[in-house]
Amino acid sequence: MPDELDIRTTIGDLLDSQTERYADREALVHVETGTRYTYLEFKDECDRVARGLMALGIEKGQHVGIWVTNYTEWVVAQFATAKIGAVLVTVNPSYRTHELEYVLKQSEANALILIGKFRTSDYVAMTNEVVPELKDSTPGELKCSNLPFLRNVVYIPSPSEPGASAPDGMWSWEDVRRKSAEVSETDLAQRQASCDPDDTINIQYTSGTTGNPKGAMLTHYNLVANGYYSGEGMKFTEEDRLCIPVPFYHCFGCVLSNLACVSHGSTMVIPSEYFEPLKALEAIQQEKCTALHGVPTMFIAQLGQDRFSEFDLSSLRTGMMAGSPCPIEVMRQVVDQMGASEITIAYGQTEASPVITLTRTEDTLERRVSTVGTVLPNVEVKLVDPETGADTPVGEQGELLSRSFMVMKGYYNLPDATASAIDKDGWLHTGDLATVDKDGYYRITGRLKDMIIRGGENVYPREVEEFLYTHPKVADVQVIGVPDERFVEEVMAWVMLKPGETADEEEIREYCKGKIAHYKIPRYVKMATEFPMTVTGKIQKFKMREVAIEELGLQKAAGIETA
Repeated sequence: MPDELDIRTTIGDLLDSQTERYADREALVHVETGTRYTYLEFKDECDRVARGLMALGIEKGQHVGIWVTNYTEWVVAQFATAKIGAVLVTVNPSYRTHELEYVLKQSEANALILIGKFRTSDYVAMTNEVVPELKDSTPGELKCSNLPFLRNVVYIPSPSEPGASAPDGMWSWEDVRRKSAEVSETDLAQRQASCDPDDTINIQYTSGTTGNPKGAMLTHYNLVANGYYSGEGMKFTEEDRLCIPVPFYHCFGCVLSNLACVSHGSTMVIPSEYFEPLKALEAIQQEKCTALHGVPTMFIAQLGQDRFSEFDLSSLRTGMMAGSPCPIEVMRQVVDQMGASEITIAYGQTEASPVITLTRTEDTLERRVSTVGTVLPNVEVKLVDPETGADTPVGEQGELLSRSFMVMKGYYNLPDATASAIDKDGWLHTGDLATVDKDGYYRITGRLKDMIIRGGENVYPREVEEFLYTHPKVADVQVIGVPDERFVEEVMAWVMLKPGETADEEEIREYCKGKIAHYKIPRYVKMATEFPMTVTGKIQKFKMREVAIEELGLQKAAGIETA
């Protein structure tokens, strides 16, 4: 197991050093496809794809978007791009055309890796809509007026059609693998050696209060350190096997899962392309997983399966629950019914790579169900009065600020947003309210930021509001979060129509379909004639929430206690 000094390294060098230690141990298993790699086999595949990407002309520092569900190729691409110093831009598979275009343009992406279809999403069709020049282009020679940086698009066929040819204008994944022969191992080694732990290697998009998503620039050191310390919190060793149903595009998947495993020689077990409760349970049983990750809604879904009692989960020891507040009762059920007696809870945000605080396996159950733990090693946290900036005493609520080498470099091409998030002294302002007890255990008590967390997905009302403003009948709109027993929060829109116009809830929701991610589409729509306001005209969203709870009968959901 690497010592603490080893974490100041690049992701490529981390994989190489761990391969030397654990060459014959399993690195990755994709249960749904039957794919299995030892660490040596996984490293070899990553090297092959890395050389193939170099052959496409992808240079150090260029940006490679990845719009892929939980395929094996996603993990390979994560390490392959890191080895050549290309910046991986993670794209949420739920994104539609409007969001895809924004991310590709804002990130100045030079390449895009995508799959064909997933559920109702046709990625090829959406890409052709955003990049109309693609289908008439030679692979690698794309020239798009709207996306001037984009040159290469790489297509990964679905497991049901292996070897399928790529659509017009695109490389196939197999093309990339074959082109590896054009680049020597020496050339790859030289490229990898040119990478520095402080280089940006990942841009993770997180929605912002000003509307559009912001790309957090994260370094090798950010991610390796956070993955390592998270694995330490769960006491990972090379004997551990982690079931990963959480999405790779999110830090939960690519950092707290993949890098936590690789930094400890543990095994990454991917149950399926996307989260399916039964497949996750089957994977735990089949692969004898010792750890399980998930947002609370995932654990709730697994516990609620009719066949839950059929599965042998006796191998489970630990894991992590994160992404949104965890209902205390759910945490108890995970311990009692799933047997994960050392389950942990993490708190953080993408801008912090992401974990800031974490409960430990040795913490009492009470602390693990009622707090978000203590700070990671080498991380500073303080609570301040949001109005004055003064430190708040133990036990009193304040905004949580964090400072460490794991804080992002900033938001890509957004200096003003960066300055708003990270002050001149290097403190990241999380926008979350918290208390801390005398023993250093934190409890999240609320949010300054106007953010909705729906099943682990961050939804910023301003982004949804700005989209709904594009509806020709909408005069004004306010979006709030309302309590939900399954997802913790759901999205609700209060809509005021233009004079003389008529529309109902379904029309508003239908307008959103195919244009914004499904989790951002309001579950509830209230056709309103006015909004609660102060005498100075400031919208009172807390009063809107109170009205919604009463009108929708959400009192029970509103009373759920969380850590």
